[in-house]
Parts: sequence; C-alpha cells; structure tokens
Amino acid sequence: MMGLFSQASNHLRRPRGASVDDKAPEDTEPDDTSILDENEGSVIMSLISQLRVGMDLSKVTFPTFVLEPRSMLERITDFMAHPDLIFGAEECDDPEERFIRVLQYYLAGWHIKPKGVKKPYNPILGEFFRCRYDYSNGTQGFYIAEQVSHHPPISAFYYISPANKVCIIGELRPKSRFLGNSVSTVMEGENRVILQGRQDDGEYVISMPNMYARGILFGKMVLELGDTCTAKNEKHGLYCDLEFKTKGFFSGTYNAISGRVRKGNTDIGEISGRWSHVMEYKSAKTGEKRVLFDVQKMGDKVAPKWVAPEEEQEPNESRRLWSALTKAINDKDMDTATSAKSAVEESQREERRKREESGEKHVPRFFELRNGRWEPKFTPPDNPDEAVEAVRQWIWPSSR
Repeated sequence: MMGLFSQASNHLRRPRGASVDDKAPEDTEPDDTSILDENEGSVIMSLISQLRVGMDLSKVTFPTFVLEPRSMLERITDFMAHPDLIFGAEECDDPEERFIRVLQYYLAGWHIKPKGVKKPYNPILGEFFRCRYDYSNGTQGFYIAEQVSHHPPISAFYYISPANKVCIIGELRPKSRFLGNSVSTVMEGENRVILQGRQDDGEYVISMPNMYARGILFGKMVLELGDTCTAKNEKHGLYCDLEFKTKGFFSGTYNAISGRVRKGNTDIGEISGRWSHVMEYKSAKTGEKRVLFDVQKMGDKVAPKWVAPEEEQEPNESRRLWSALTKAINDKDMDTATSAKSAVEESQREERRKREESGEKHVPRFFELRNGRWEPKFTPPDNPDEAVEAVRQWIWPSSR
C-alpha cells in the first residue's frame, strides 16, 4: 500500500506540462480530465492518506480546487437547459412518441459540465436556489430547489412552465464512497416529469446514473457516468433501461450509452451514442434512426435563466451564500477560497448546535415529505395565467 501511495505521490507532484505523458487519456475530451500541479497533488495525497476503501465521504471536506463554482442546487438546472425538446410533447397522440420526447429532455442535460474533474458545492441545510426562465415564445418557466436534509444529504427541486404544460419534481440523494483509485457517487433519487396537457399519462419517472472520478491515485483524473438508470411510464407500460458505459481498462470508449425501449416485454427501439457527442434512437418497427441530441449542433442553445442580483437575495440563497467562495475560486485564490468555505461550514455547524440545544427541528420552507417523497408545498391552479402568478408569488413572495 505504501508503494502505491508513493507511486501516486510521484505522479501527482509532476508539474503541468513537464512530460509528454501529461495528456488526456485516449478517447476523452480535454475538458473531461484534470492534471494536478505540485501543490494540488500534495493536498490530494494528504487527503487520501486519511481515507479507507469503502469509506462514506459525506463528512469529508474536499480541497477547494476540485470545486465547481456553483451549488448542486443550481447545477440541477442543467436538465432544464433545452426545454424545446419537451415543450409540445403533450400534443403528440402516440404515447411512445411522448415517451421518447421525455427521454430527449433527460439525455440533453448531461453535456453541460465544468472543465476538468469538478464537483459542485455541497448545499447546506436550508439553502435554496431559485430562478426564472423567459422563453423566446413569450412564456416563462420557474425553478426552485432546496436542501431539505443534510445528513443524509437530500436536494429537492421543482420546475414548472404553466403555458408549456410541463412540470418536473424530483430529489437527489447522493452517496459518495472512496474506492481506491476512484471516488463513486451513487445518485439515488429520481426525476418525475408530468405533461400537464396529458394528465392521464401520470408520471414519467427517471432515475440517475452514478458518477465516478477515476485516476485520483495514478493516471489522469477522469470523470465518468456509469451504471444503469431507468425511465418508465407505468400508465402506458413504457420502459427504458439506459446504460451509461464506463470505459474498460483495455477497450471501450468514454461517455457511451445504450438503451432498450420497451412496451411491456416487447422491444420497440434502442438508444445509442455518446452523451457528450451524438445520441440516436432507432425504431424496431421501421428500422429508421433519428438524432435525439447532437451536442455540436444543439449544445450551445441553452435556455438562459434569470437569477436575482446577490444583493437582493436572502442570506441562505445559493449564490449569495457562497459568493465569497465563488469569487475566490474564479480569482484562483485558493487560500481565500478555503477560508470562505470554512466560514460557511462553521456557520452551519453553529446553527446545528443551536437547534440541538433548543430541541428545534428544521422545517423546509418550500418542500414537505409526503408518502416517502419530497413534494412542493404548492399546487398550481389549472388556468395557466393564474398558475404563473401563483408560482411567482410562492417562490418570490412579495412580503419578503
């Protein structure tokens, strides 16, 4: 074991650009990999020396240079980046086509990622992120996410676009573990998509793939999605087992996906491609192929979101809460970043101590637990215009 850490230490301390070996692994994108400089390598080795294989990482403090400068609550909005793929799905008469449109929405969110191997901030209890979308067709969308539990970490989120008849409710329950040369994050939880123009469809329920940061001891650090997730619409008996494939040691490719779409026990189509490039759907009935998402052609068409200026946000709103850390990371001032991160975490510990002393229990502001699932404390009116005003007042109450 000591020999392994010694080998890793020698590799990590090689300055960037010092060897021709300092390049991304074959078949990866440059933005998918990280090469650590001497100081970063030393910090990583100090951290790793305290870990054991299988250890739960929920209470481990990671160095700031591995952080993406935004909260996980904001990162979830990546899945609302291409609304045109799902808007109008309720107008399709074929249930199978509606199912494929929901899959398109889901698959289109994965290509948005920071450069290198980065993780978003772990939200603190009671933290929330909210934003609004103003679409080119004159309609709007609204999003709210809240950290409803810290141990275990649970992020609940809600999106609605009343005029476009789409509602998405979900929760994420990430569990990270140290595996030796990699860190895995098991993404428990689900997305529940509701086409409000097709209420009889019920919910389209989609789970998440797991994430792996590989090469943290030796080799180059690479971020991969892996394992199988499922999408289902039980009302119409439609299912998809979607495999995010990790690259084998000697063969395979990065970012590959494959999936079988079924109606009952009958295959009706298959999905193939790479989530970072092009994904296709092939109909079993006709043999025809269609592009679900092409990152090069469609990846830049991201719906912009409006977020209130930080000075107008509440203290526990994500961007204001982490503003000092975000500024320090963007300025590449890691000492200040570490201090800023520690200040937020210490404030959270102090709040927890106060609750324990008083016997007070934290009550989430926007969500509540019902029948084992986190649901919004909001029911939209049936009228789209009334729903827009109601959701706006719920997320941004004028009294605050």
